[in-house]
This record gives sequence, C-alpha cells and structure tokens, in this order.
Amino acid sequence: MKYIFLGTIDSKWLSKQSERFTKASNKLKQLGIKLENVYYTQGNYDFVDIVDSPGPEAVLAFSIWYSKKGYGRIQSLPAFGDKTMRKAVLSK
Repeated sequence: MKYIFLGTIDSKWLSKQSERFTKASNKLKQLGIKLENVYYTQGNYDFVDIVDSPGPEAVLAFSIWYSKKGYGRIQSLPAFGDKTMRKAVLSK
C-alpha cells in the first residue's frame, strides 16, 4: 500500500541531514518499506515522502521510531490510485 509521509526535521538534525536520512532509510528497509520519492518543501512540512509499505503496522512502527530518535514528526496518509478511487465511487 502506498503512503504519503508529511514530515518535519527537528532543528538539531538540520546540520546532520545526511546522517538522519541514512538512518531513516535503513529503518525503512528493515521494516520492508520502499522509499519511492523524497521532496523537500517549504511551509508546515520539511519533506514529503512517497513510500510503499507492506501494511499500516510498518508505517506506525516507523513513525514512532522516527519521533523517538528525535528526528522530528511524521504524519502518514494512505494514498489511493485513480483506479481504486473509481472502483470505490462506483461501488454500491
């Protein structure tokens, strides 16, 4: 299942971006989550990630791990493709 991560980076990790990214990427792999794209943004969130996860439990585990490490916070959103949306709209 695809998820969108809306994330923040704690200010103490901004100068250690490479270390944070490497450790987070390794944790994602450990949990079976594939990182598809990363976009850095301005505004309420510092980054938007698109991931493919084996399930919501892995996403929850990653979000908790990320926060406990002090890296920042992640809001996760399940993402549905157009085909799934059309099917849902047409179902009775």
